[in-house]
Amino acid sequence: MKQVPIGVSARHIHLSVEHIEQLFGTGYELNVMKDLSQPGQYAAVETVAVIGPKGKFDKVRILGPVRGKTQLEVSRSDAFVLGMNPPVRESGNIAGTPGITIVGPAGQIDIAEGVIVAGRHIHFHTDDASRWGIVDKQLLTVRVEGERSLIFERVLARVSDQYALDMHIDTDEANASGVKTGDMATILS
Repeated sequence: MKQVPIGVSARHIHLSVEHIEQLFGTGYELNVMKDLSQPGQYAAVETVAVIGPKGKFDKVRILGPVRGKTQLEVSRSDAFVLGMNPPVRESGNIAGTPGITIVGPAGQIDIAEGVIVAGRHIHFHTDDASRWGIVDKQLLTVRVEGERSLIFERVLARVSDQYALDMHIDTDEANASGVKTGDMATILS
């Protein structure tokens, strides 16, 4: 049986160096609050506010380390609150996505693009992928068990020797299936 731990991903933002400095001050560096499931990734102590056409969220957690481009990841429910309709995309694929206003303690910026609903995916270390015959960008079918068990289709496999085995779904998907971080999923195909 191909079992994978689940990580539920709440709304969060990845910031570029330029945007960190505009929001927090020149030379500012993020502070680690806690490490995440993927090696080298962390939740920062710092948060920002994000303002959409119809609503806003205060205290959106920044995830580090810094990225080449700023990207806000929200659930579909979050998008409704903000008054937006961002596409479901793989992390990093932000071309043609909506922008948003971001507010930090030292400033405010408007990004022209960068808001996505992150597509469900599984991070595979190359060893795990090889053992199970899974290749990068493969679309998988995954079952979660429980009172509200369901099958997720079109789960993107992301394979790298820099990854640790973990399935990422957003809060809407977790709520619909009744799962929480640490629960297990089974890859069907």
